Amino acid sequence: MRLILISGLSGSGKSVALRALEDSGFYCVDNLPATMLPEALELYADFGYQDIAISVDTRSGPSLGALPDVVAQLRAQNIDVRLLFLEARPETLVKRFSETRRRHPLSGAGITVEEAIQVEQEMLSDVPELGTRIDTSELSANALRSWVRELVDADSGKLTLIFQSFGFKHGVPQDADFVFDVRCLPNPHYDQALRPFTGRDQPIIDFFAKHSEVAEMIADIQAMIAKWLPCYNKENRSYLTVAIGCTGGQHRSVFIAENLARAFAGKQVLVRHRQLYRDH
Repeated sequence: MRLILISGLSGSGKSVALRALEDSGFYCVDNLPATMLPEALELYADFGYQDIAISVDTRSGPSLGALPDVVAQLRAQNIDVRLLFLEARPETLVKRFSETRRRHPLSGAGITVEEAIQVEQEMLSDVPELGTRIDTSELSANALRSWVRELVDADSGKLTLIFQSFGFKHGVPQDADFVFDVRCLPNPHYDQALRPFTGRDQPIIDFFAKHSEVAEMIADIQAMIAKWLPCYNKENRSYLTVAIGCTGGQHRSVFIAENLARAFAGKQVLVRHRQLYRDH
């Protein structure tokens, strides 16, 4: 049996993630109390379901506190349990609730959306460490669906290295384990002929090939990750996210993320380009 748990902040895209899994053939359940997970899985197994996705969040109330123990119990039974924790910056969540005119599940008389978000963050503080985090602040629904499917398709028995490019002017990803700032490198943005391209296009690749410091930066980052990767493997982690940031997230960070992914091709690797996905 394969169990994907979806948790996170209200407005972060949990419904989108759950629907993406449903479209991929998972039997999906929204808002199940954590304490009911073992009994529910026994029932689903009797019905012949093997791929199951369940949303567990603050709507289930006090039972949420039992989630860490329940996850440990299920993993001890050799059930493939993966938890995806979705989050976004508070200002992004406030904007989403305002645009959709939805009510925050924890809001009430005298409680603002901002205060409800803060309360929810505190209630969920122990959950992110149970799985992998996805910062949806800059993601479209299509990009989130794609990222969720990629994570689910990865072999759970291996640590997945995620190389993620981003632009500092759009904010640092909250889901990053390592953040490398490459804004000191030559910037093709200032060449009008190169500006429309991205770090995956040949004109940008040719541009960086002329600057030795770019190759040196890639080698240094690669060496650090290679040195410490065994330590993260010992922790039995499922994912390690390495974020590479430049100013706009179009050229330098994209080029370096792509090169690092190739350097670790023998590992289980995913590549994300946060700013390239914004309009798709």
